[in-house]
Amino acid sequence: MTALLMGIMALVVAAVLRPSAGYAGQNGISAEHTVYLPLVTRSGCAAEPPRINAPKFTGAIPFERTAIAWFGRVSPTQNYTDIRVGYNAAELFVYLAIFDRHLWYDESPTPQTLTQWDAVTLLLDTSGGAAVSPSSWKFVAQLYGERSSQRRVVYRGSATGWQQTSVAFDALPGWRGNALNDNSDSDRGWAMGFTIPFSSLGIASAPPDGTSWRMAVIVHDRDTRAGPPIGDQAWPPQTPLETPACWGVLNFGVPVYQTSATPTGSLIVRRPTERSPLVPDADVGAAIANQCPGDENHIWNEWGNRNYGRAPDFNIQNQSDVADWPCFAKYYVTFPLDGIPPGKVIVSATLTLHQFGNSGDAGQAKPSWIQVSVAAGDWNEQTITWNNAPIAYENVAISRVDPVTGSINWPGVPRTWDVSYAVARAYARGEPLRLVLYSADSDYHSGKYFVSSDTGDWNIEGRPLLDVRWGEAR
Repeated sequence: MTALLMGIMALVVAAVLRPSAGYAGQNGISAEHTVYLPLVTRSGCAAEPPRINAPKFTGAIPFERTAIAWFGRVSPTQNYTDIRVGYNAAELFVYLAIFDRHLWYDESPTPQTLTQWDAVTLLLDTSGGAAVSPSSWKFVAQLYGERSSQRRVVYRGSATGWQQTSVAFDALPGWRGNALNDNSDSDRGWAMGFTIPFSSLGIASAPPDGTSWRMAVIVHDRDTRAGPPIGDQAWPPQTPLETPACWGVLNFGVPVYQTSATPTGSLIVRRPTERSPLVPDADVGAAIANQCPGDENHIWNEWGNRNYGRAPDFNIQNQSDVADWPCFAKYYVTFPLDGIPPGKVIVSATLTLHQFGNSGDAGQAKPSWIQVSVAAGDWNEQTITWNNAPIAYENVAISRVDPVTGSINWPGVPRTWDVSYAVARAYARGEPLRLVLYSADSDYHSGKYFVSSDTGDWNIEGRPLLDVRWGEAR
């Protein structure tokens, strides 16, 4: 087998994972029930491309419960993007929220020039092949003030490359800022929501749970009328995007971890003292000390490069109004797993955070659906920022977090997430558990405030905690 076809088979982990028996697959977790799809990779592609586990909904797709991923950087000339993904029986929804200082569209567009202005390209491949084929699709949509048939186009793959075609899909743009095609003042950003019927892709209905496609996203940028276009940002980052083999993985359904093993041991992990290096954590973006700054120089030049690794508390926040991105925040935390004896089976694992407040004035806060993902790489508590933090490798859990009201008794209100799947994966690979928490919220005032590992020793009970139970391998 040549290097061109390295990794001919990749394991797609289905909804039920049983670590006590079966095949050790791509995620390092033994699985009895699996779905296989020939996801061919090429040399030069990422060995483990990031995954988005899209949740399935009945009826309307709730924006705030879609899976979230991200890529890019915040700067005067670089764009950052949140990706939201969900689906129902009839259609796939992919929404992109883009932080962009200057917004420009083409006043005389043609299909060939759409990507020379502010635009997005969504790439899908329904078979997981190595090369562009009839199962490959390219959807392009350019920024505008409303839906515009002139500013969207779709291509289908063929033996000779991409061919323009016509299928039904929706691309709904939105923007926030000073004005389109006007650099007299800064803008804040824009959005594009793709709704693609499965029937347009030649599929009668939603794929079965556990099915994997290939997916990539490219954000095109232009900041002046004269141009030229600024360099693209893409998910997966720094990956060749010419062929589906290098794209990320779109998995239909969210994995659920189960095992029949009986617990025989347990471990509780949290930082023992304020200055201990164990369980490093950090807020990035709109930390509680950096909530929603309005200074233009700060938000475009400093906001994405600040470190809050020693803060005693942290914020998790997002919303649908892209104008408020200086209020958005993610949380990173790493738990060592070397206290678990070798050769065990992870039975369950729970992440507990203690909440003590919300953003907004009294009565304004709304519930959040906060998601846990596995971070795609290591990071340093003293240097991590919004711009250099690793992206998500894979979303693994979600929990509703309500606002807190009235007086709070310390250590705060406990909030929990089932992270058994993530712990089993990290343990099987001999790695620490590297997590990142974010939300796909829609409402204003969605920020939730929690106690960090750096809180004083008077509040040790409030520090982030991982509770792991294990059993014996058969």
